[in-house]
Amino acid sequence: MLGIDIAYARTHLKSQLMNVKRTFGTILTILGIIGLIYAGYGYTQHSGATRQLIVFGVIGVIFFFTGVGLVKNTKDEA
Repeated sequence: MLGIDIAYARTHLKSQLMNVKRTFGTILTILGIIGLIYAGYGYTQHSGATRQLIVFGVIGVIFFFTGVGLVKNTKDEA
């Protein structure tokens, strides 16, 4: 009986961890999109803060691809 409870708890915990990974991946993807939009908008407005726009663009790309990778590679166990 105890073995069944432990197996159920392990499965439930693993499922919760997958949901956290997927949620974190979604948040990173959204933050990456926001960073890329901000950098693109600043570029089109000919903003003088070139270094800041480059930093936002690079961080946006990193966040975006990391988030997409987390969402894509996380198994969907329901």
